[in-house]
Formats: sequence, C-alpha cells, structure tokens
Amino acid sequence: MTRTPRILLTGFDPFGGETVNPSWEAVSALHGRRVAGHRIVARQLPTEFAASLKALRRSLREERPAIVLGVGQAGGRSRLSLERVAINVNDARIPDNAGAQPVDEPVVAGGPAAYFSTLPIKAMLAALREEGLPAEISNTAGTYVCNHIAYAMAHYTARQRGVRTGFVHIPFLPDQAVTHAHAPSMSLEDVRRGLLVALRTAARVRTDARLTAGAIS
Repeated sequence: MTRTPRILLTGFDPFGGETVNPSWEAVSALHGRRVAGHRIVARQLPTEFAASLKALRRSLREERPAIVLGVGQAGGRSRLSLERVAINVNDARIPDNAGAQPVDEPVVAGGPAAYFSTLPIKAMLAALREEGLPAEISNTAGTYVCNHIAYAMAHYTARQRGVRTGFVHIPFLPDQAVTHAHAPSMSLEDVRRGLLVALRTAARVRTDARLTAGAIS
C-alpha cells in the first residue's frame, strides 16, 4: 500500500513571558488534515536551543516527510512572513525556556553559513495575497530558536532527495497584542487559513514564480 506523503508542520510552546504561542495554536489545529495529496503531521517543539533539535530529529526520523514547514511567533510583525534564508548563528537576546542564552555560536559547527528555503516562497506569497491575506518575503529569520530550527531543518534534510523545507513567522494573536503597545496582530483563523494556502501551494508548485518581493533595506 502506497504511503501518503507527509508534511511535517512544527510550532513552538510559549516563551518570553507569553502564556500562548500562536504558532502551536495554529499548527495543532491542522494535524491530520490532507492538502494536495499530503497528510499534515503537527509537532510541537520546545523553545529551547538544545531540546528543539532533538525533537526535530525525532520527528524527521519518524515521519520521513516530503515537506517540512516550521512556524514561529514574531511579535511586532504584521504579516505572514515567508522566510527566504536561515543562517548558522545563534545569538539570543533573551534566554530560551531552559535558561540557555548562546551568543555568536553556530547552529551546526562546521555547517554552511546559510541555507535558502527550498519551498516556492514567491508562489506561496502570490497565493496568500490572492486570498486577501497580508504576507511578505522576509530576509531574516532572526538569530533565536526560530532561525535555529529553520537552519536545522534544511541541514538535516540536505542529503535527503526530494525533501523541501521552509519557515514562516506569524504575528501575535489579538489577545496577545493588547498587552503590547502598538503591536499588530492577526486572527488565529487567518493564520490557519494562510498556512493551508501556503502548504497547498508548496505541495503543488515545483518551479517557483518569478516576481518582485525584495527589500531595499
């Protein structure tokens, strides 16, 4: 019997004093959904540098996904941010949930300086905008646990033929934003809908669209 290809979709637990993490709230609701012939498997990762890598490796080994998409909270951003690149640097402004605060340390010692997303981020961007969802291409995933995982996803699957990876940052939920002055937010319904649109596009599109989505600064 042919195995349905898997999409590994990851989110994080709350961090930085928050009581909820919108990434896991959105991702967990999509567990078991089927999209474009793929089955979504949702996994929560701890917001910890060391433990997140162990959990990611375990999930990759168990699920053997065709697509891996990480999702993380980026308070202050107003759009669904499709990350273009992950860099081999951990430089934590705040400690992780285990109290670790690496400074100028590599994600993977001796690894490449960076990995580009292998998902069709421009096509995903166009599809999100067609659905009326605010979205953008981001050229920095930061240097905290989100970038850490985005880099690790690419590194761990680099030699696995056909596996494609990427990362999306999402805004605060409205209930979070009320405690942060002037912070933008996005409804959980829109985040979930956006992830489905992005995943459907990723599963169907192999050759990315060519459209302008760069930044001057």
